[in-house]
Amino acid sequence: MRVGVLGGTFDPVHIGHLILAEQAHAGLELDLVLFMPAGEPWRKADRAITPAEHRLAMLRLAIAGNDAFGVSDIELRRPGPTYTADTLETLAGERLDDQFWFIVGADALADLPNWHEPERIVRHVKLAVAPRDGAPGIAAADPRLRDRVESFAMPRVEISSSEIRGHVGAGRSIRYLVPDAVRTYIERERLYQ
Repeated sequence: MRVGVLGGTFDPVHIGHLILAEQAHAGLELDLVLFMPAGEPWRKADRAITPAEHRLAMLRLAIAGNDAFGVSDIELRRPGPTYTADTLETLAGERLDDQFWFIVGADALADLPNWHEPERIVRHVKLAVAPRDGAPGIAAADPRLRDRVESFAMPRVEISSSEIRGHVGAGRSIRYLVPDAVRTYIERERLYQ
């Protein structure tokens, strides 16, 4: 299978994540896009993260009904800080017959040299890159990575999880920023208040 992996905190998952996954699925002819919520993201150690069970539940609600999307809790099952390199190596070891694309924006591609062991990341996957305004393009990528990068079209979507958390905290609407089932879950569980 051709499998895309979309990692993130998903705190909460929003429409931008779903559009990104759908565009990667169609643009790269992927069989499956796996959403991979981070356990303890080492680059976000300075802020509180919503408990994993809520983030996982919201992801499952968000992708319900789309057979091309799945969720993996591989990072949530691992204690301590989670690193993309470890996750992708584990995933490749579990799914030996699959090919993997790690889905990122162009801004993340530019930042990849600052990630934990980036050479191990590209050993197991190709990088599926969505262009972003103001971010350097694929041509600006580390020359060692260029043959491991494929791009796909992505409409500009200006939504962030931090913006959604702020809206909820201020009592403003998040309708159409997240799927209805996720909005209902956030309200019922009183998240981000």
